[in-house]
Amino acid sequence: MPHRPDSSIQSSRWALMAQFALFGLANASWLGRLPAVRDDLGVNSAQLGALLIIGGLGSLAGALVIGAVVGRIGSRAALATATGANLVGFGLIALGTATSSIPVFAIGAVLNGLCGAFINVPINVSAAAVEQRLGRTVLPHFHAGFSIGAAAGAGLAAGFAAFGVAPAVQFPIVIMLVTAVRAALLAPSMRFAPRPHGAADGTGGGMTTATGSVAARPGRREAVRQAMRAWGEPRTLLLGVVLLAASLAEGSAGNWLAIAVDDGFPVGEAVAAATYSAFLVSMTAFRFLGTGLIDRFGRVRVLRVSGATALVGVLLFVFAPALPLALVGVVLWGCGTALGNPVAIAAASDDPARAPQRVSVVTSFSTISSLAAPPLLGLLADAVGARHALLVIAGATVVSLAAAGVVRRQPAGPAPTPARSHELSSQLHSLRLPVYRVL
Repeated sequence: MPHRPDSSIQSSRWALMAQFALFGLANASWLGRLPAVRDDLGVNSAQLGALLIIGGLGSLAGALVIGAVVGRIGSRAALATATGANLVGFGLIALGTATSSIPVFAIGAVLNGLCGAFINVPINVSAAAVEQRLGRTVLPHFHAGFSIGAAAGAGLAAGFAAFGVAPAVQFPIVIMLVTAVRAALLAPSMRFAPRPHGAADGTGGGMTTATGSVAARPGRREAVRQAMRAWGEPRTLLLGVVLLAASLAEGSAGNWLAIAVDDGFPVGEAVAAATYSAFLVSMTAFRFLGTGLIDRFGRVRVLRVSGATALVGVLLFVFAPALPLALVGVVLWGCGTALGNPVAIAAASDDPARAPQRVSVVTSFSTISSLAAPPLLGLLADAVGARHALLVIAGATVVSLAAAGVVRRQPAGPAPTPARSHELSSQLHSLRLPVYRVL
């Protein structure tokens, strides 16, 4: 029978919900001021885009190394480090904006990109651990919290802009408040994340997972080996493909939906912006409402139905002859996109002892999507129009549907030790890789 969760699990759950919201708020609050940042730096849109890509490369670098870092020092220490570094990153962005210094701004953007990965993986791994403790699906709720925070951050940016507050003044104010709350929530939000065993009492030892098992704490070299090993796991790589498709569907809506509506229908900018709001509301609402479906029907079935819904929605939006029908497509697109990201993260976290390394791998695919999609869709939009360029999402969704079987829940394996890791590494050369059911 389901049991009532104890207060420590609930406090950790709500602390994590706040961490996700703060993550969304911090990102959106400065991205919403990009027009003013462009003017203050004295660059054109193409140059600003190049600076943002540089920041994205920092995020990719962070995603590639965070698995080894968390495996070595634990999620709490990684998040604490990122919280402090994020404050410095925003400070550099503010300083670069205030002084029109492109190098200072670029350094801040790279540091913020690194911090994004160092925040994203620990909070997702911890959220998956809380989900496992509760015994029911809640990870989509945390991602809904991120969406709510992002909406609040966009509103905050609009408010500062309306009152004529310069970005160089806004950014330090917002990040100092965010940092203070993050620091206060650090302990409860990371309570159930995998962490070095004995870190609290100084005894050293192994890695304590969310389920209470203990794995040997790896040395620096072994932590790197374990992180690299995740890149050789077929299931983890296919989960990355699922996450890439979900991130493409979600991110492309943010970048191109309003433009596609404005270009494709005889409406003004306000209606185009409202269309993106409809997408966000649909996605966020279904992240709250869809968890019961996962518990009832399972990850695979729900992901397939969600993907099919997103596919229908995108096709309807692209080929709709009138805006009302296109709006129906946008709502279906938002609902269908809602669960892909959290389901892939949850599947990568099935084994708590390996969750940091695997989540690091799959989130790298999301970062690649965020780097590659904007210029690709921009080129396609120039060639075939913004609406038809979004057919790329449909193609990625079809691939994700084919790979949906990999999100099936997997039992946790035995805790890795250096000796056993070496043995498994040698066996990989003599064993045939497993073929996962994808249909």
